[in-house]
Amino acid sequence: QLSLFRFTVKRPFSTSHSSVDSKEMKKFQLLAHKWWDEEGEYAALHSMNDIRVPFIRDTLLSMNSNYHLGNPLSGIKILDVGCGGGLLSEPLGRLGASVTGIDPVEDNIRTADRHKSFDPVLAKRIQYKSSSLEEIVEESMETFDVIVASEVVEHVADLETFIKCCSQVLKPEGSLFITTINRTQLSYVLGVVFAEKIMGIVPEGTHEWEKFVPPEELESLLESNGFSVKTVNGMLYNPLLGSWSWMESTSLNYAVHAVKSGATDSPPETDTQQHSATAGTA
Repeated sequence: QLSLFRFTVKRPFSTSHSSVDSKEMKKFQLLAHKWWDEEGEYAALHSMNDIRVPFIRDTLLSMNSNYHLGNPLSGIKILDVGCGGGLLSEPLGRLGASVTGIDPVEDNIRTADRHKSFDPVLAKRIQYKSSSLEEIVEESMETFDVIVASEVVEHVADLETFIKCCSQVLKPEGSLFITTINRTQLSYVLGVVFAEKIMGIVPEGTHEWEKFVPPEELESLLESNGFSVKTVNGMLYNPLLGSWSWMESTSLNYAVHAVKSGATDSPPETDTQQHSATAGTA
């Protein structure tokens, strides 16, 4: 299976409109074996599950009254973009969802595959692919009910291409969930200087402040690409307690829920738009 993915990734694509940033890939390559160390470099992402999983679950349940109590997300197809070692894919799978986790870093996918193999239930519900989002677009249009991109958009090379690709593999009325970091003075001081250089909460060099995305910018991109933004919630990480909470202000981290407009509302794609959004990566 993995050799098949390896072949897929190395196809000679044009890189002109790829959303994958090769510099970012190298960064995460070095930490691929650390994903499931709850006290290590990804501790903050582990504890983020305490708020991001209920946010996704409860939003989806509020949109759908027919659900099974034990597996509330049963029957829902989720694409977890930039899934890393599977930290978010696994709890969504446990809630009954059918999850496809993609990540361009092969070692991340190996780690995720190894970890899910310990749980026979998850082994059935989750599939991982070493793949870019553009390659998923080429394989399957309007396939998923939900796309999750958690702590990903601040690492992509081309945010508009990324949003367009999300729209193309999402069914009409499908949901897109994004968590990311705002570009403010406060996020520079706390997210880069304090978190990386002083406290070592995340490895130094993990984030480039210039690539952080203000919510207004993200909302505008989503609205202009056929999404309706439903929720924008501020998030706060307490490094002393190692826990996350919701807050009013979006000056640091924030979560967005957007819904793709129905089939009748979306304008038809022209050939040139289609090409630029789906060009893949080497």
